[in-house]
Amino acid sequence: MFNTVLIANRGEIALRVIRTCRRLGIRTVAVYSDADAHAAHVKAADIAVHLGPAQASESYLRIDKVIAAAQSTKAQAIHPGYGFLSENADFSAACDTAGIVFLGPGAEAIRTMGDKITAKNAVSQRGVPLVPGTKDAAMSNESLVTAADDIGFPVLIKPSAGGGGKGMHSVFDPADLPTALDTARREAASSFGDDTLFLERLVATPRHIEVQVMADAHGNVIHLGERECSLQRRHQKVIEEAPSALLDEATRARIGQAACETAKSVGYRGAGTVEFIVGADRPDEFFFMEMNTRLQVEHPVTEEVTGIDLVELQLRVGAGEELSLSQDDITMTGHSIEARIYAEDPSRGFLPTGGRALDVVFPEGEGIRVDAGLEAGQTIASDYDPMIAKLIVHAPDRAAAIARLDAALAASAVPGIVTNIDFLRTLIGLDEVVSGNLDTSLIDRLDEDQLAHTASEIDRQIAAAAVLVTGGRAGTDLTGAITAAHLPQNSGTASAWGKPSAWRTSRPDFRPIVELSSGGDVAKVETIVVDVTIDDDGLWHALVDGVQHTARVFSDARDRSIWISSDRGVFAFTRPQADTSLTPGLDGAEVLAPMPGSVVAVRVESGDHVEQGDPIVVVEAMKMEHVLTAPAAGIVTVTAVQGVQVGLDEVLATVVDEAAAGAASADAGADTSTAAQTAK
Repeated sequence: MFNTVLIANRGEIALRVIRTCRRLGIRTVAVYSDADAHAAHVKAADIAVHLGPAQASESYLRIDKVIAAAQSTKAQAIHPGYGFLSENADFSAACDTAGIVFLGPGAEAIRTMGDKITAKNAVSQRGVPLVPGTKDAAMSNESLVTAADDIGFPVLIKPSAGGGGKGMHSVFDPADLPTALDTARREAASSFGDDTLFLERLVATPRHIEVQVMADAHGNVIHLGERECSLQRRHQKVIEEAPSALLDEATRARIGQAACETAKSVGYRGAGTVEFIVGADRPDEFFFMEMNTRLQVEHPVTEEVTGIDLVELQLRVGAGEELSLSQDDITMTGHSIEARIYAEDPSRGFLPTGGRALDVVFPEGEGIRVDAGLEAGQTIASDYDPMIAKLIVHAPDRAAAIARLDAALAASAVPGIVTNIDFLRTLIGLDEVVSGNLDTSLIDRLDEDQLAHTASEIDRQIAAAAVLVTGGRAGTDLTGAITAAHLPQNSGTASAWGKPSAWRTSRPDFRPIVELSSGGDVAKVETIVVDVTIDDDGLWHALVDGVQHTARVFSDARDRSIWISSDRGVFAFTRPQADTSLTPGLDGAEVLAPMPGSVVAVRVESGDHVEQGDPIVVVEAMKMEHVLTAPAAGIVTVTAVQGVQVGLDEVLATVVDEAAAGAASADAGADTSTAAQTAK
């Protein structure tokens, strides 16, 4: 076994690998960028090596720097985690050249399976069923458009390299295909350095079933059961579970064997995942989609139902050991579900968010596992993937697992950052999810009400009370346990203090007005809280209309925000600034950056006429493109510049009414004429 392993990754997966290495007595080396200098994985490793700037292309994706870090620390093996260099054939080859064990398959297997077209040709030789689609590599857009007619619409555009949903687009109308191909090529080139695309027929009501495989260097291949990954948005998984509620035992055996045949087709070594698509209306029919030549984000659910540490198997296989398990040794017990926690706002189309974590709260207990790389005080930026944690549960059956996951999510909070935690609770409570009647488009079909995240009146009242408790001072820090030192000691006023650990209004009919903004809406809250007590653990107990409510309260002085975390959810409130006047000038509808990112394309020029819904600017954040459209018809003025980084809510363009723009132009001409006459 190795004595030193370098983890060429960051965040929760780096911590996950460190955990197993520590149990096996293996020394660990972390690598980090400027953005991760104080990250949890850096602190947890025995040694940490700085790679470079925050940009992944200058740090985590620099093969030469990672190899140099391994050599300088005498690491014998490198674990790539997932993402970054995990499926990079050149990286695997560079490790071999440097005499360092790459804890994954060989370069040739990565190249074959990394090119989805080549992969299909390889697995078809082993009798693995395929979805109808294009088979030739490097087809032009024109050739793909022609091929789509033979395949039949709807079609799915997929990048030949990489995964994670980046560059994937569903196209239902042939007229939309050329534009979608252009976008997919840009995304594929940006994410994987390869813009090769191919097409597949889009399977009706598809379900995403994947199988975990493990292979050693001695020709042994086993599978460890399947995972259901059908709950997705933008082709990115949100909820995963094992086993699938769809498959019967006969289909489970066949799909597992097909996964093993896929691994054998390329002489595979290490952990891998074979992904299949299954029509919900024909659960006994499955088609090969791709093979991910690495450990998957969702590997914990397989570990929970099998009791097997997959990272340990990776280490042992990498060290040359023969698999100690046969297929007959693999059994699945109970049911496990994983929920991915993202820094994103479901109510705004799942756009990435950011911010500073005022606290990080996750539950502990039987059947609960948390894989997270986030700590209180840490800042989430747009440099990397928005996933910040994974919450995994295990229970005797699926119904019990869903109930346990809901309770665990209710006890989770990351105040300071808008996340999808509350949306996850909504999702797992849907009838379709509870019954197991899933498909990959379920989330896309949810309406605005199901995606909305609106604070209750109780949460507004507690937020207003928090403003009164702090006297409205923006600098008051409510993070963590709150002591008597935080509480004003005034008496004889409308909001007198009864004792240091509690607040009561001096008049039962006193209802101060507190102005708060939540979700972009400003409201004047008439405060009816008459009593607030803060216990030693920092838990607020507020008496509202004679009913006691509890919550945790956090404050961030930098943006005047107050965060309420309760069993109703996590809600952010902002105190409006004193100066709310609009910038003088011609009124118009603004196109704002919905998240921090980079402008990758500007579709119009200043002075152009646009119709409502016309594309204006394309912003890339966390390796996904977001097309921003005109909010109204009129004349556009563009302030965005291609290639420039933009911040949240930064004005990228303004659309003004055509008549108003003409009047403004005429006024400007008259002013110029008057000035000219005056000069004469």
